[in-house]
Order: sequence, then C-alpha cells, then structure tokens
Amino acid sequence: MSDKEQAEPKKKGKLGKIIVLAVGGLVLVGGGVGAGLYAAGSGMVGGAAHVADPNKPKLVPKSEQKAPEGAGSEGSGHGGGEEASHDGQPTPDGMGGEPYASNYYALEKEFTANLQESVHFIQVGIAISTPYDEKVIQNIKANDIAIRSAILMTLGDTTEDQVFTSQGKMALAKRLVASINTTLKQKEGFGGVGNVYFTNFVVQ
Repeated sequence: MSDKEQAEPKKKGKLGKIIVLAVGGLVLVGGGVGAGLYAAGSGMVGGAAHVADPNKPKLVPKSEQKAPEGAGSEGSGHGGGEEASHDGQPTPDGMGGEPYASNYYALEKEFTANLQESVHFIQVGIAISTPYDEKVIQNIKANDIAIRSAILMTLGDTTEDQVFTSQGKMALAKRLVASINTTLKQKEGFGGVGNVYFTNFVVQ
C-alpha cells in the first residue's frame, strides 16, 4: 500500500471529527442562546423581575376601600366571578366574605330585547361590581357601545324558561358577566367584572 493510500483514510477520519465537533458546537451555542433568552424573558437574569403594568387595574383590599358614594360598598348577588386563571379574580377567603372591596357601577339606560323564539320581550336594568379600582369602570364607560351590544345579544339568546326562575336569572347574570368581560378583554386586554346585578327585571 502506497503512502498516498494510507494518508487518505486519515484525512477522512480527521474531516469526520471536525464535522462532529462543529455540529456539537453549534448545538451548544444554540442551546445557550435559547436558555439565555428564556432566563431574560422570565426575569431570572439581569435583576429585572416581572414589572407590573401600571395601566392594569389593581385589586382593592377592603382595608383600603373608600367611603361609598350613594351605592353600597359591599355585597353579593346574581352573577359569578371570572376565573382566576384569566384575570386573577379573587375567591372567597373562607371567612364568609371576600377579602377585596366591591366597586359598583350602574349602566345607564335599561336594556330591552326579544326573548329567543318567543313573543315576549325582556327589559332589565343592569349594574356591575368589580373588586378592582376605578380603571375597570373607566374601561366600561369608554367601551359603552360595544358592551351594550354584547349585553343585548346575550339577552336575545335567552329563552322564556331562563327568565321565570331564580336559577335561570342567576345563569343569565353569569352569561352577562362573561359577555362583558369578553368585550373588555378584546378592547382593553383586561376584564375585571365580578358580578352582574339586576336593578330592574320585567318580562312582557
């Protein structure tokens, strides 16, 4: 065997090792960049923890609640809270009440809509409560037209069976909570409405 023939396998072996080392290096570099981006995004590096959005509504503890102006400041009624996984909505504290204050707002004008597949129509007055600060109510006022439309569509999807019983009215209130929060999330990126209350409820 000539010297040339012996040299060729050695060159091929060295070339294979270089390719393996190069690929391995790229994998390590890529992994390091990915880990660095993840750590930076999660606030693990750079000493920058997640900074709360100053424009996002803040929960109001009862101890910081302002004196009510007209309407009561606490209470519960028809409706249901938004899921904690979506908006951080508080849950009862296990002591027979909620740890956060209730901020109330009555929507202007009553709502009238035909019931689904019925000759009857419904007319309701609606108020909402939120455990968050005035930002949620400001968002509701700013998006009044869109929210009124969502409420009317929800009422229009209601059947007679749902308006003649307390259970049906409570279910309707929960659906109204969901429709209002969905609209607020689309417009403002945050819901915040915990309950809907009927200030008037007439079926004709």
